Amino acid sequence: MKKVFALILTLAMVLTLCACGGSKAPAGSGDGKYDTITLTMAVNGTDTQIDTKVANYFKQLVEEESQGSIIIEVYPNDQLAGGNATKGIEMIADGSTDLAAYATSVLSVLDERLSIGTVPWMFNNYTEARETIDATGLAYYDSILQQQGITAIGSFHNGFRQLSNSKHAVTTPEDLKGLKIRVPGSEVYMNFFKAFGADPVAMNWSEVFTALQQGTIDGQENGVSITSTSGVVEVQKYMTIWNYTYENDLFLANSKIWDTLSEETRQMLTEKAVEACNWGRDQVEAEQDTLIAEFEAKGMEVSILTPEQLAPFQEVVSDLRQSFFDKYGPEACAAFGVEVG
Repeated sequence: MKKVFALILTLAMVLTLCACGGSKAPAGSGDGKYDTITLTMAVNGTDTQIDTKVANYFKQLVEEESQGSIIIEVYPNDQLAGGNATKGIEMIADGSTDLAAYATSVLSVLDERLSIGTVPWMFNNYTEARETIDATGLAYYDSILQQQGITAIGSFHNGFRQLSNSKHAVTTPEDLKGLKIRVPGSEVYMNFFKAFGADPVAMNWSEVFTALQQGTIDGQENGVSITSTSGVVEVQKYMTIWNYTYENDLFLANSKIWDTLSEETRQMLTEKAVEACNWGRDQVEAEQDTLIAEFEAKGMEVSILTPEQLAPFQEVVSDLRQSFFDKYGPEACAAFGVEVG
């Protein structure tokens, strides 16, 4: 009888432990300074893109600092969402994933005001973008995302978006007329190219290379890093460097999961997220000139527009810019240093 009782007690303990198991240990259960926990982090980019690089650097920083009590599992290519970024955003909002990094243009499916930083020629350079977002922009993003159950911890460059095409050099507004250009689908990008008489086409990034190769579309707009790693240079002859819009990725956490962590753990994760974001910013900034030189070495004709050449483009979209400022409202404008009224 005693042996039977002991067996039953042992089974009960095993079942209890199994019921408490999962990817996360209870907050505060670690013996050290930080929680003992495994966190999943979803990113949209491939293994070679900046969001995955930032996530992996964050993983390294956290696991070293916590001496392994906190494990970060990084999933690129939106693997957890079947490659669907919109589904990935739903998953960080409902807590199916713990951490994530997504571009603000993609996050705008939650609230269009998140596109404020992508308004054409919002920033003249990366320094302006860093300073504005760190001072007031990130807090603004966070105030919107909190309503969706998401906490914004940091921001890093996806990059200034440039233009490539297979038809001809683009150095004047007239050169855009009739070009079929792939865009992510954001209203900012769609309306921008329509203003010049171009034909913007919303298309999943995974389909772009083949579409360019087959001539279904004439060009695409993206940062030089993605243009390089995607192989687009192989099927595009011309590139215009005009920094027409800035795009950043936000480093995110599900708010409910975030709030279960100890204060010490949250503080450390925030510090390492910011460190990883700034590391990523430095990477994007440092590689731009090198990549442009590589494009030229591969036979691409690169036009780097001067302020004088940019002025006619900016004039064409001046009313469009104002319409976005009016739409997104005074709070968004104030957070990004836009004078209204």
